[in-house]
Amino acid sequence: MPIRVVTGLCILILATQPLCFAAGGGDDVAVGNKGMVVSVDGIASRAGIDILKKGGNAVDAAVAVGFVLAVTFPAAGNIGGGGFMIIDFPDKTKPVALDFREKAPGKATPKMYLDGEGKYVEGSSLEGYLAVGVPGTVKGFEMAMKKYGTLKWKDVLSPAIALAENGFPLTKKRAESFNGVRKYFVKATPGFRRLFTKPDGSDFKEGDLFKQPALAQSLKLIGEQGSDAFYVGPIAELIAKDMEKNGGLITREDLKNYEAFERSPVIGTYRGYQIISMPPPSSGGTILIEMLNVLEGFELGKMERYAPPTLQLIAETMKLAYLDRAKFLGDCDSVTIPVSRLTSKNHATELRAAIIPGKATPSAVLGKEILTNAEAKETTHFSVIDKNRLAVATTYTLNGGFGAGVVAEGTGILLNNEMDDFNVIPGRTDDKGLIGTPPNLISPNKRMLSSMTPTVITKDGKVFMITGSPGGRTIINTVLNVIINVIDFRMPIQRAVDAARMDHEWMPDVLSLELREIPGDVIEALRGMGYTISPASLSWDPGDAHSILIDPQTGLFQGAADKRVEGSAVGY
Repeated sequence: MPIRVVTGLCILILATQPLCFAAGGGDDVAVGNKGMVVSVDGIASRAGIDILKKGGNAVDAAVAVGFVLAVTFPAAGNIGGGGFMIIDFPDKTKPVALDFREKAPGKATPKMYLDGEGKYVEGSSLEGYLAVGVPGTVKGFEMAMKKYGTLKWKDVLSPAIALAENGFPLTKKRAESFNGVRKYFVKATPGFRRLFTKPDGSDFKEGDLFKQPALAQSLKLIGEQGSDAFYVGPIAELIAKDMEKNGGLITREDLKNYEAFERSPVIGTYRGYQIISMPPPSSGGTILIEMLNVLEGFELGKMERYAPPTLQLIAETMKLAYLDRAKFLGDCDSVTIPVSRLTSKNHATELRAAIIPGKATPSAVLGKEILTNAEAKETTHFSVIDKNRLAVATTYTLNGGFGAGVVAEGTGILLNNEMDDFNVIPGRTDDKGLIGTPPNLISPNKRMLSSMTPTVITKDGKVFMITGSPGGRTIINTVLNVIINVIDFRMPIQRAVDAARMDHEWMPDVLSLELREIPGDVIEALRGMGYTISPASLSWDPGDAHSILIDPQTGLFQGAADKRVEGSAVGY
């Protein structure tokens, strides 16, 4: 089946034939029956489809997309960050969760971002070398390829290498983001400033060819030597030297000792569907299943989607689940997490009993025992499926947009500011959203808590849906919104992705809503129930949930790119 183009955009890449891809416009979806890739970037989505056409499977395609995004979408695509991948197999093989989350350097301490008076040093966990966690992306992608890929490693990296070396044309939005980022980072490294500054000092504009020769060289080394190039070879040496020179903590030993892990996904059920999602050190799967379990006790399908009673039940469910997140979630290799209890139907029954219809219970009342008086949002998600129904959901991140503002000298590699995802002020949990509970405090070699929620949904043993999102702590609620839109409110997948979303994270005690679909009388009714509606709702970033649905009747893949960004769904 040929590619079905929604909002057509054709570009020339690597001097080959024009590529046409769905840019997420219109109310329709991209359709295919042999493969589908949905990501934030058209070049990356097309690269994934090309890998499938060459005989690769969905894992090969996902890894290719991930490496290409490191070139074409440097705000979040990365090899200097980390993330998670869910793989669901078409046979009876159990699904797997790959954990390549960053971790704290060996010299990290719980109070490393506090001054002598115990106060947080503003920005210290967000910008500069001290904010960088040990990256995991390269090791994770290599694990995926070695265990579940079919093509040669160097062939999967070749599209990213060519794009870094030969360049790619900037979209208007990408050019604007590059211009803005030079002003945002106060402590940006020389390599960072060179990367995002044109030789003549002028602003980038739409159509400019963006080349990254240093990154191309690093990708070539990784293609030739595998992850060893990054963790023990020449790239590791350059990163460690740059860290030592500029006050960072990551050493060659930290890089050498980094491991990616294969874990068992958290699995739940919702109205006859199986939910397969990410276990700790992500809080995503655990809290998603917890919320779905609670909502299963209400007949949402008989309710109006944006009526006050519906929104109230969802908001209270979010609030209760995020309180559990603050209490219990962290690195499963460092702390004991009651995942089985949190994802049980019995726990959901207890939580459901705490919801008072028509009333917002104050967050301070619900969590008073941990109160003592914001996670960054630049992540990216992509979904892939191949002709055999091998499904891959991947979410990875630099944490904040463009990470820590650090490019390791000589590598072209943007590094993350993932250390900010730890609870940086031990013991302080307040009504502004700061969490200081023990499970996610900094300690050497510990993985920081994440909200990333790559998810595969099956029905009767067959893949039904693949989804996920960026958005920091909002991620889990974004994924929840999309899932209930499809299962409960029977929305087509593109409509489910486009529909207005809501977010409540326990603290701050604020309900965020995309107001464009919600009438003023509904907002007033929610205020009457006791909710504080965020004024920031008008500019709230609810993430981009690039999703795939497999039509149960036709078996066709339906790819829904999120219109909130320059999303791209490509099928064939």
